[in-house]
Amino acid sequence: MEHPSLNDPKQFPNDKLLARLLGKAFPAWSAFQAMLRKCDPRLAGEWRFYNDGKSWLFKVTRHTTTACWVAVWDKYFSVAFYLNTRAEELVRNSSLDNALKQGFLHPVEANKFRSIRVEVRKKSDLNAVEELLEIKLKVK
Repeated sequence: MEHPSLNDPKQFPNDKLLARLLGKAFPAWSAFQAMLRKCDPRLAGEWRFYNDGKSWLFKVTRHTTTACWVAVWDKYFSVAFYLNTRAEELVRNSSLDNALKQGFLHPVEANKFRSIRVEVRKKSDLNAVEELLEIKLKVK
């Protein structure tokens, strides 16, 4: 099983480290940061080391609402959104890839919150991230 790349609790993630780990996906990381500022200036990101998963995650919030979680992997990063059932109609009517929609609309387990995870390897992958961010901020 693959594990996130940022797993040293003593090594705080910085641009130099991220550039090395992400490689060709680093420009997408920079574009992701710019996209957050453009979508809503109240969005804030924070790196934290989580002992349960033994890795650093980037948590994006607006006030007390968690918008998404970001994990860094080998040569890409993933952005995970946790949405409640009120988001179903918005996801169904979105322009998201069918595989993303189906994973959310037909989950394996019935939970109050369901997740959608987008792997970002290039800037164009951020289109889905931006659309999901808009959905998340509408339904909080």
